Amino acid sequence: MSASPLVIVGAGFHAKVVLEAVLALQRFEVVGLTDPAERGGRVLDVPVVGSDDILPDLLSKGVRMAVIAVGENRLRQTLGRKLRDLGFALPAIVHPQAFVSPTARVLDGAVVMARAVIGTQSIICELAVVNTGAIVDHDNVIGEAAHIAPGCSLAGSVRVGARTLVGVGSAICPKVTIGSDAIVAAGAAVISDVPDGALVGGVPARALRSTGNVTR
Repeated sequence: MSASPLVIVGAGFHAKVVLEAVLALQRFEVVGLTDPAERGGRVLDVPVVGSDDILPDLLSKGVRMAVIAVGENRLRQTLGRKLRDLGFALPAIVHPQAFVSPTARVLDGAVVMARAVIGTQSIICELAVVNTGAIVDHDNVIGEAAHIAPGCSLAGSVRVGARTLVGVGSAICPKVTIGSDAIVAAGAAVISDVPDGALVGGVPARALRSTGNVTR
């Protein structure tokens, strides 16, 4: 069975990890990466083929799949919409060294990195990132374009809103809801709900800042 041609959108540090996950799957032929700065060069020996302006041309040549390798949540969501509008499919990428429960769902454009664990009946929504070694236990919902950073531990029935960042090494207690556009600082222990747009940190986590009501 021939590998499906695929382009990676983004060529920065986050792109290295995403590219490695894609290559490990051995299901895709990576034709290159795009970079808005048009810096050229190579990432893990894969060429940077141009800016995002080249994407329609690649689509016309039969490259119908794309993976977004951009760490900033809102930009990743915006790029996802643009790529879908162009006609690209956004496959979910699950590193072969991750564990995903057979009853969990990883939706289009999401990326699950090596050694991550996705538990029973959890849902990883479109364009979300579950990074290296993160644990997302049973019945979680990780919102669109959210990012669960390396080494986080989310207990059962946690809800994480769209575009939210859960920082490196954080722990989230069972049944906690974290709103959209929030930030959980690295190493925090979250024991109660977090509103939209809030920044929380510490052990136990407390409010460090709030952006108030967030409208998108």
